[in-house]
Amino acid sequence: MAEEEQTTTLKNTVTIEDAGPCKKKITIEIPQETITNATDEQYKTLRDEALVPGFRKGRAPRRLLEKRFGKETSEQVKLKLIADASESSIKDSKLDILGEPDIDFEKIELPAEGPMKFEFEVEVHPEFELPSLEGIPLNKPKVEITDEQVTKEVEQMRKWSGIWVPREDGVVQHEDQIIAEVVLKTEDDEEEEKLNNIEIYVKQPGFVAAVPVEKLDELLTGAKAGDTRQTSVDVPKTYFREKYRGKKMDIRITIKDIKWLKPTDLDNNFLVRLGVKDEKELREKTHEALHNRLETQLRTEMTEQIYQYLLGNTNFDLPLDIVARQANTVLQRQYINLMTQGLSREQIDEQMDQLKASSEERAKEQLKTFFIMDKVAEKLEIDVTDEELNGHIAGLAIQQGQRPERMREQMAREGTLAQFRLEVRQSKCIAKLLESAKITEIEGKKETKKAGKNAGKLVKKAAGPEKKPFKKSKKTTK
Repeated sequence: MAEEEQTTTLKNTVTIEDAGPCKKKITIEIPQETITNATDEQYKTLRDEALVPGFRKGRAPRRLLEKRFGKETSEQVKLKLIADASESSIKDSKLDILGEPDIDFEKIELPAEGPMKFEFEVEVHPEFELPSLEGIPLNKPKVEITDEQVTKEVEQMRKWSGIWVPREDGVVQHEDQIIAEVVLKTEDDEEEEKLNNIEIYVKQPGFVAAVPVEKLDELLTGAKAGDTRQTSVDVPKTYFREKYRGKKMDIRITIKDIKWLKPTDLDNNFLVRLGVKDEKELREKTHEALHNRLETQLRTEMTEQIYQYLLGNTNFDLPLDIVARQANTVLQRQYINLMTQGLSREQIDEQMDQLKASSEERAKEQLKTFFIMDKVAEKLEIDVTDEELNGHIAGLAIQQGQRPERMREQMAREGTLAQFRLEVRQSKCIAKLLESAKITEIEGKKETKKAGKNAGKLVKKAAGPEKKPFKKSKKTTK
């Protein structure tokens, strides 16, 4: 009975309180007896190991050890007690934390007498209830491929196979490419940042050195080489570069060169490059590839409907600092999505620029979707085996023209392998939800918004393996 009472007195006192959305404040009080025992144990170890002049190992008196090593020993005891107490408090309370506890060790002191009390905050996964996952209502548009759409796709292929040539009249037009000197200056920075030979595409939305610029096409259209155009923008609070995040920025663009994209001729060289014998075969394979892509797009659209259903029927808050800090992980996830769709490097870079400029609301929506799908995976008890992961990597490697083992090594080296596993896991969740969904066919448009997106890839991909899109992923950490 005495032993049980001793165990009770050695327990830490732990208090857990809400500290805002997805945050908990943990207060811990460590009894004096625990501190004394830990200190005695530390000096016992020190006595056995320390070399003290005039004494054999294990023979130096405690008072001498305290005099020589007191400060260092107290610091070691303090750090160990804090680490053990914080770890056990999180484990015992079963908190599902994000990252590591935010503990300021320097401000915590080991008292000479009495208990040691300290507090810290942790970020935790949001708590919420999922809506029903059975019979999610979805609409599936009926689509058809028209001759007009095939013609438009062939024209887009010609553009992607074209070359940038100087604009003869020297006047900037919509969708031109300009080479420019760019000067960036943020509101709280005295020095300007100068960038030479920056490529800028005249379109809306537009980007200058990866900074989003509203109405960029209106700003530049009509300008000539040597002209300078200026504008100011408010950089989004969730922008991927912390240096610019949430600041007002002045942008000065001095145009050096102007080019337009000249489509390649629909000649024999073009047909051979695409692996077809004549224009008729080109149109047939383009029609087939468009059909396959539209089927994939329909699945993507129904997947988006699932996300919107889950978001619309789930309510929880996320603090802005979590949204901003996780932006890089979100971008990694989106980069993998674009890779699995077979987009070219130029197309991926273009879309990544847009994703980097996502608004605060978009970033919140992405993270909410992430947390919801994580809980869906747990409820459906879905995971990914190593064999499944290797199979998906092999499929992606075939699409990218690489060896599977080399692609896996590259992912491991770049730190995207774990993220890719989560992409596959979430894809399995979507497939499971689609199995039980209540799907209603509706009249659809003959030509979809995403037509022309993969131009230049269609013909060669038509006879290849069917691509399996991977969607958003599971857990993230700080």
